[in-house]
Amino acid sequence: MRKTKELVQDLPLSELHPFKNHPFRVVDDEAMQHTVESVARFGVLAPALARPRPKGGYELIAGHRRMRASELAGLETMPVIVRQMDDDTATIAMVDSNLQRETLLPSERAFAYKMKMEAIKHQGERTDLTSGQVGRKLNGKESREIIAAQTGESARQVQRYINLTNLIPELLEMVDKNEIAFNPAVELSFLKKEEQKGFLSAMDYGGGCAPSVSQAQRIKKLSQAGLCTQEAMNIIMDEEKKGELDTVTLKNDVLRKFFPSSYTPKQMQDTIIRLLEQWQKRRQRELSK
Repeated sequence: MRKTKELVQDLPLSELHPFKNHPFRVVDDEAMQHTVESVARFGVLAPALARPRPKGGYELIAGHRRMRASELAGLETMPVIVRQMDDDTATIAMVDSNLQRETLLPSERAFAYKMKMEAIKHQGERTDLTSGQVGRKLNGKESREIIAAQTGESARQVQRYINLTNLIPELLEMVDKNEIAFNPAVELSFLKKEEQKGFLSAMDYGGGCAPSVSQAQRIKKLSQAGLCTQEAMNIIMDEEKKGELDTVTLKNDVLRKFFPSSYTPKQMQDTIIRLLEQWQKRRQRELSK
């Protein structure tokens, strides 16, 4: 049977509603401004995808950024493909359309993987599908293994991202801002909510320093043993990190202003070493006078 061709409709923006619990942020940043300029000049070139809402109007599945750009460009309608979808199919389509973006925050990827995993698992549990349909969806694999195969991640890494959804909002925001690294954040996600709140205080007690993987792992073990007190976390976060006192780190953007743009990191390093050797020789001559 030939598949019926889907029609593109120009729908009023007022009838389009965001997907429930949409995990991807729509930010009015520089990239959005470029999109607005393109939409104002050429219109929306790729139609959005939506499904009818029981309460009326349409629920956007793909095209949230295009809708926002259309609003900012002063448009009243945008091209949309309307498709009937159940909740699980719509969730998977929404996640897949947004995972293609070049830059995603850890929290966005975490909640997207979680939503897709739950939708895939639910599809496998549905009784209204034939055994053949379920087999094609899961094929004996765990849902996280399916996501891993589709995204190029390992199944373990998919699960580690999903673990981040257990962080309290304050800690997850710090991960998004790169104030806490990914690996320590995964370890902290195993803490109870109250322990995570206490950890924020422990960070302040330790001078606001981000936790190392070792510190986060030790705090996680304390939690698992039922020994994760505020005092214990304070002690761990107040300790000096290994090598902190005898390591000097110079950021690339600090060094770049002293070198031609064509210099490679190796050339910069060789030049710095040569200058330090010259400085050391001058200093030795001065001390010997």
